[in-house]
Amino acid sequence: MARSGVQYEDVQQAIDALLAKGEAPSVQKIREILGTGSFTTIGDHLREWRCQRERNRDLPASQAMPEPVLQLAESLWQRAQESAAETLTGYREEADRRIAEAQAAMQEAQRQVEDAEQREAALSAHLAGTEQRLESRSAALAKVESERDQALERARQFEERLARSLQQLDKLQKENERQAQAHHQALADRDAQHLARLNQEEQRHEAAEARLMGLLDEARQERLTAEKRHAATLQQQEKRQENLQLQLRETQNALSREEKQHRETQWARSRAEERIDTLRHEQSLLQARIEDQKRHLDEQAARLRTLESELLRRTWMTEDEARAVRRSEEGGGTKEGSQLEPSEDHG
Repeated sequence: MARSGVQYEDVQQAIDALLAKGEAPSVQKIREILGTGSFTTIGDHLREWRCQRERNRDLPASQAMPEPVLQLAESLWQRAQESAAETLTGYREEADRRIAEAQAAMQEAQRQVEDAEQREAALSAHLAGTEQRLESRSAALAKVESERDQALERARQFEERLARSLQQLDKLQKENERQAQAHHQALADRDAQHLARLNQEEQRHEAAEARLMGLLDEARQERLTAEKRHAATLQQQEKRQENLQLQLRETQNALSREEKQHRETQWARSRAEERIDTLRHEQSLLQARIEDQKRHLDEQAARLRTLESELLRRTWMTEDEARAVRRSEEGGGTKEGSQLEPSEDHG
């Protein structure tokens, strides 16, 4: 049954337009011109147009058919129409069935297309998420590699600073040993000089008493100078030790920061701690050596004081002995008094 949307006149106008273009009319071409209508309705109108054209083609224009022929023709035409209607009904039912099947297949295909589009969208979203996660992981990996390189670079710099600190400590120890040797040598030379001078003073007691006192003052001054020099040396060594301790604290702070930021540099911290322990041990050894030097200096000062006391004692004992000898030899004359009195005044 024809729908009310597309009329016969619309189909006839479309057919006339196709014939004017020299094209044979068909359901598809008519629908393309109309832009609407079902294939069944357009096919019904097209068949009706063809039937009318056939009727108009069979009728002569100027002669009338005889009545018996006309009745026979009408009866034949009626039977043909009925047969055609029955055939057309069968064809129409078959066409409707095929159209329904085609529509169902088209709907199924559309549903499959929609499902495929949904799956494609889901796969695209999953692929986009995967690519995004891959990019984020690549960025994170690059960041971790950069942080690892930075940590290795900081560990290398820390090792270089620690090596320089060890070199400075070694140089300081060598300098300290050299100064201690020089100090010991100076003390030995001074002791030797003092002994030589003491022998000379014992041989020339009366003529060199004033000079002996001057030498004593000079010795005291040298002792004070040596003590000041050694105190200055100890102060420099203490300053160097403080600098080393400051470097150690800075190193420990840097190591703590590195330990918080990068756990994978634990091996560097272990090595640094071992080297710091070694450095502390060397520092304690240096402190012990400094204490030994201080004790040695105190011992040298005590020896110098003992030497000075012994020198004074021997100086005065030599005078008394000289007086006793002179009294025994000269019988206590005025010459002895004249020789001893200047010495007493000078003393």
